[in-house]
Amino acid sequence: MTSGLERVKIIASDNLWEPIAFSLLLDPELSTAVDVIGAHYPGTTTITEALKTQKKLWSSEDYSTFNNEVGGGCWARILNQNYVNGQMTATISWNLVASYYEDLPFGRDGLMTAEEPWSGNYVVESPIWITAHTTQFTQPGWTYLQTVGHLAQGGSYIALTDGKGNLTVVIETMTHNHSVCIRPPLPPFNVTSQNATFWLKGSIASIKELQVWRSQFDFKTNKPSFFEKLKPLKLVDGSFTLNLAEDEVYTLTTVSTGSKGSYPDPPPSARFPKVYKDDFDVRSPPFSEAPYFADQTGVFEYYINLTDPGPHVFTLRQVLTERPITWATDADQTISVIGDYYWQSLTVTCDVFMEKMNAGGVFIAARVDKGGQSIRSAKGVFFWVFADGTYKVTNDLEMQLCVVRLAVAACVFTSTRNGPRTLC
Repeated sequence: MTSGLERVKIIASDNLWEPIAFSLLLDPELSTAVDVIGAHYPGTTTITEALKTQKKLWSSEDYSTFNNEVGGGCWARILNQNYVNGQMTATISWNLVASYYEDLPFGRDGLMTAEEPWSGNYVVESPIWITAHTTQFTQPGWTYLQTVGHLAQGGSYIALTDGKGNLTVVIETMTHNHSVCIRPPLPPFNVTSQNATFWLKGSIASIKELQVWRSQFDFKTNKPSFFEKLKPLKLVDGSFTLNLAEDEVYTLTTVSTGSKGSYPDPPPSARFPKVYKDDFDVRSPPFSEAPYFADQTGVFEYYINLTDPGPHVFTLRQVLTERPITWATDADQTISVIGDYYWQSLTVTCDVFMEKMNAGGVFIAARVDKGGQSIRSAKGVFFWVFADGTYKVTNDLEMQLCVVRLAVAACVFTSTRNGPRTLC
């Protein structure tokens, strides 16, 4: 009888290449257990020792860059150059869709943005189309050709095949200032317009025509065009030449099924409602997240409250009773964010039921200026109520409370004009 864990593959260690590589080379048992060496934001760091392990190499977290055209340029560059520079066969974006309040850390750092569930607005950003240059014309199981590299006047090219005669070539000519990622620092380099000639050899030399897709960031006129299909390119004796401008991405492929597709116009963007109330009467299954709440520390879920003698059967309950081991400098107190960062004059009202009356308490707050990994140093107006009936008002989260279970039975947020987010 097996547990199924024998099918689990380990990716290690999501840090730097060399420490885990040295360990794998010295420890055969550890090497057997690890399937992939993964590094976060590898940039152009050395991978010499990692290559000696003969393991697959992944950029197991990358991108995390504000989603504008420079973010798209970052994504275009690293999707190619992570393999060209480091033979990384996977690049994992953090994160795919930015669906959290923009004024929290890493706002709009997804490949696309959908941060207003109250309005339904979403934005298809440039990295979506840059992704399509690779993902629409390759499949899991395709392999990189060894003839990949940097172009003579800057930029890079990669080539992949399914081993059955299909070929996809992706070319990028992103300039330094238009492809800077959030991390690590990017050494200087130059890219200029150029003609690039490619020759196909071996089993792919017989290809006569390639489909062509192009994206132009066009930073000079600010009129970009993404993922446009051009006329097929005819090859002569297995060769073709492209005139490459700065800040472009090309895909040349035998795959004919590519499509830009379409999507409906999103609803217009709107600010968080100035008057909002939630009684948590279950609209979703129990133990699911409540709309619009963004947990920063702790976990808040819908809950049917059978112990409160009052009228509130449906609540939002903080379900963690002990603080977990975390990698970020989070708060000692559980905290969830809701509202509009720019609210100033506002009223916050909550009914709260404390399930443990011998320790701890609860707070509500407004005008809180930080979230995420910086939440512990957040400033704002915090109104604390303790289990013994006492209360206190502070301007920060430096109150060292025990974590308690509490059920938020109803929250009302009203604002008279624009200003920071509220917490409940």
